[in-house]
Amino acid sequence: MSEVPPAVTVRAIAAGGDGVATLPDGRTVFIPRAAPGDRVRVRDVELHARFARAEIGELLEPGPGRTAPPCPHYVADYCGGCQLMHLSPAVQLSVKARIVGDALRRIARLDVGDPEIVPSAAPFGYRTKVTFTMQEGRLGYHRANRAARVFDVHECLIADDEVRALHAGLRGARQYLPQRDARVVLRIDRAHGRHVMVLTAAGDAWTGGPPLHRALLHSGLTAAVWWQPEGGQARVVAGADTPWPATVFEQVHPAMGRTVRAAALDALGPVAGVAVWDLYAGIGESSAELAARGATVDSVEADVRAVRLAESLGPSGPRRHAGLVEDAVATLPPPQLILTNPPRTGMAQRATNAIMQAGADRIAYVSCDPATLGRDIARLSAGYQLASIRAFDQFPQTAHVECLAVLQRR
Repeated sequence: MSEVPPAVTVRAIAAGGDGVATLPDGRTVFIPRAAPGDRVRVRDVELHARFARAEIGELLEPGPGRTAPPCPHYVADYCGGCQLMHLSPAVQLSVKARIVGDALRRIARLDVGDPEIVPSAAPFGYRTKVTFTMQEGRLGYHRANRAARVFDVHECLIADDEVRALHAGLRGARQYLPQRDARVVLRIDRAHGRHVMVLTAAGDAWTGGPPLHRALLHSGLTAAVWWQPEGGQARVVAGADTPWPATVFEQVHPAMGRTVRAAALDALGPVAGVAVWDLYAGIGESSAELAARGATVDSVEADVRAVRLAESLGPSGPRRHAGLVEDAVATLPPPQLILTNPPRTGMAQRATNAIMQAGADRIAYVSCDPATLGRDIARLSAGYQLASIRAFDQFPQTAHVECLAVLQRR
């Protein structure tokens, strides 16, 4: 007689979106698609030395925040693009606030509560960039529990309307795409221009750009079509001569990106006549705003294409430096204020060391990963204390969350 799988009660949601419960042997078990308060019988339990992973075998009693996800792919295809769509909006916000608070308490060793979280006005239809995989005729996403398998996506509910229209047109022209594990990025730029970027393996040749462009035109869609082989440069193969540089990083949720940037700039306080570092500056929007407010700005960005775009967009006031932050800051004049917005990996230790030596009075740190934010705050703790922390629901339906930490010199 086979052993009956254990029943557990989900007590919280971990970073990444998995539910957290305890097995009868005392091990913590992580369960995808679980909700706080769920009573579930688990299956496919993978035991490790100190923890376990499992799937929901049977939902015995739903938690109070569980809701029916509106996207059919979320359930039927176990889509890996979203992690929290089975939770109500209010519970999603509380979960993300707790993820931030837990990271600061556990990693930065701070005695803080969960932060205020600013909700998004658009819980769906917000992404201006999505990435599909083309695999055996399927243009889709990867399954959450079987990453090697791609399912065909009919519609992505978190993509904005223009991306969804471009996706619909592309589905009807997929015969022109590479059929073997190519990535296909759809992007809408700030001027509402459409872009299709096809990324292939090194050595693969792709000649489908022109017919793909014509097929999209036949559907009433104008788009710049790009091709980038692995290890090579992205180049336009149809639809434009000098298009907006779609390879440069920009926020995929522009409205919330603007909200976070405004909050970060306000957190610095008055900047007229003040020396400011804008680190990981992207296309320089914050640098431009700081300069407009009267600051003397040194802006650092590793992507030379983003620096060129910043220079073309203007104004000419900020001194823009192309290079790694950890290399560039040693050459900059000392700042009084610092704005930093690193990638998900956070700041290199050489960068945090340089910031400690620079001696700025205040740091506004924008982060898309609470764990690396907590690590960097810990590295800076000898010279800085946390003055405030806010979270922003920049990526609804997912377990990702944006944070703004303000650090004050001790």
